[in-house]
Amino acid sequence: MIQGIAASQGIAIAKAYRLETPDLTFEAKKIDNPEEQIQRLEDALEVSKQELEKIKAHTLQQLGEEHAEIFSAHLLVLSDPELINPMKDKITSDLVLAEQALDEVANMFIDMFKNMDNEYMRERAADIQDVTKRVMAHLLNVTFPNPALIDEEVIVIAKDLTPSDTAQLNREFVKGFATDIGGRTSHSAIMARSLEIPAVVGTKNITETVKQDEMVIIDGLDGKVIVNPSEEELVTYREKQDAYAKQQEQWAKLKNEPTMTKDGSHVELVANIGTPNDVEGVINNGGEGVGLYRTEFLYMGRSELPSEDEQFEAYKSVLEQMGDKPVVVRTLDVGGDKELAYLDLPKEMNPFLGFRAIRFCLENEDVFRPQLRALLRASVYGNLKIMFPMIATLEEFRQAKAILLDEKEALLNEGVKVSDSIEVGIMVEIPSTAVIAKQFAKEVDFFNASFIPSPPRFAYTITLFFLYKIGSFLKVVQRPGTLHI
Repeated sequence: MIQGIAASQGIAIAKAYRLETPDLTFEAKKIDNPEEQIQRLEDALEVSKQELEKIKAHTLQQLGEEHAEIFSAHLLVLSDPELINPMKDKITSDLVLAEQALDEVANMFIDMFKNMDNEYMRERAADIQDVTKRVMAHLLNVTFPNPALIDEEVIVIAKDLTPSDTAQLNREFVKGFATDIGGRTSHSAIMARSLEIPAVVGTKNITETVKQDEMVIIDGLDGKVIVNPSEEELVTYREKQDAYAKQQEQWAKLKNEPTMTKDGSHVELVANIGTPNDVEGVINNGGEGVGLYRTEFLYMGRSELPSEDEQFEAYKSVLEQMGDKPVVVRTLDVGGDKELAYLDLPKEMNPFLGFRAIRFCLENEDVFRPQLRALLRASVYGNLKIMFPMIATLEEFRQAKAILLDEKEALLNEGVKVSDSIEVGIMVEIPSTAVIAKQFAKEVDFFNASFIPSPPRFAYTITLFFLYKIGSFLKVVQRPGTLHI
């Protein structure tokens, strides 16, 4: 029995499948053709980006937008000039192979993150290691592990599972996993919980103990791994597995019960979605509404902007499916890590706080107005709430609401029905906005009082970003909460 950290609950019993990283060693040597080595590096980076785009699309389909964004961050790493330029400089100045330049620079960044005080930031070292190993494999023409090819019931055993490994796991066949390293806040652990795959991480020596095809039990409840269990242990854990399944059935009966604290306070349980297809999961799990509908996914994976009618049908579908339950729709938030090939978005050193979201929309009303018209047209089919992202100043909110009111008036003049009970607010995700939240609350209060005939009720979602910057490689930690005014 090996003790580790319970990263994802459940009991799994199956034979071991060792997922091993290929040999990425190389022989360092001097070169006399730096241009050729830089081209090799650029080619390996490009192939790695293409692979990550495919993994991101697969993750979006299987796990949703939140987990797909992990690979947006990985793609940013592979485009970060603070990471890539030192590699090219080392090739040119030291006349070394692309492999050596990649290895030395990547390890410098990995060590930097590993030595940070914050646990979350320490675990981001694994993300850098994940993407740079992929690039190294392409430089060496080595086949990278492909967990998606697993086609029988197994428990994956690995030194560590990268986010890209975890995203490719098919839960029909992969019943659980155990790793030498990792913690509960690692991306692989978070994704395992979404996949509902039992997982134990941080065992320190599981790869030294388990051989290929040996029988293994993963106890994701107590953080234990049992290797080559006895018949008695198998019986015990099958009973524990059945008991946990029955407990899940009991929990499922409560999914539509009111979410109340012990002292009788109601806590609204809502879901984040990216497409109308996600609503089924919200309803099946007793969601009381949609807390955030990320509309940018309507704009992604295509060669041109969605039409007003296309957007109307998507918003209408979500509102109709949710009935009278609230649906908070965030207007278009592109830029930063969300690039659209058909839009000429500028390249910026700090894209997360640059020309994006509401700033882009206010400068491109031909994109913004059709979305607002589509939302207003759909408003009569449910309980719509509109939220503007990345608002930094009162003037930005005033401009956005003026355009919204302008489009509402235009639709009414055209004889199109628009709901009279739409609440409008902002997403507070810039520190300066959080500091003056009271002023924004008054502005929103005044606007909704004139927009909604009935007395308004306000709950503004606050997301504070703590920014960590190494060169231009920006890491963002989100601490969400709700501020009631």
